Amino acid sequence: MRHLVRIIPSLAIAGIVACGPSVAAAQERASLEGFGGLSLNSVTSESLSPSFGGTLTLNVGPAVQIIGEAGRLDNVLPVLSNAAFNAADLGLRLSAIYGEGGVRLLMAPGSPITPYVEGTAGIAKLSVSSERFGTIGNAVGTIALHFVDRTTPTLGGGGGVLLRGGPVVFDLGYRYKQLFANDILRIGLGFGEQLHTHQARVGFGVRF
Repeated sequence: MRHLVRIIPSLAIAGIVACGPSVAAAQERASLEGFGGLSLNSVTSESLSPSFGGTLTLNVGPAVQIIGEAGRLDNVLPVLSNAAFNAADLGLRLSAIYGEGGVRLLMAPGSPITPYVEGTAGIAKLSVSSERFGTIGNAVGTIALHFVDRTTPTLGGGGGVLLRGGPVVFDLGYRYKQLFANDILRIGLGFGEQLHTHQARVGFGVRF
């Protein structure tokens, strides 16, 4: 967590400098952004989990954007089961590859700095791994998961701040994603809780 606190302010300052004073109300129709983030599900800073992906936005109104997003979530285990697996020194992670679509609302569409909120829905495919199991153990875990449905619906929500100038957009935000896995995964790996992730993320992209 200390690393996150140090990194994010520096990135925010860099984004403001890159965007500069130019007017954000330029007639862009879309933007393409790559992002990286950290899952905050873990109670220890040493096991913060990275994630990454990309987002495409299409403007459909002055303050409304349609968004499409795809990426990888490194760990979607709830806090309790994540802490239990770490305490047992298993290093178990349940990751997900996902794709979502949704709507984003801009609070100040004509400003170079605008807060926003968004909601998304989609699907994800789960996989399990452990630093302790090695290649063979992880392969066995993947094979075992083939006997249960690893594809799950997802819902997401969040918000943040966009810094925009010229062709550049910088995104600093938070996301919550919930994965509605079947009972075997929810009970066996989530200890009865729904799989989910709290995520702090930073993105950088271009407008066109």
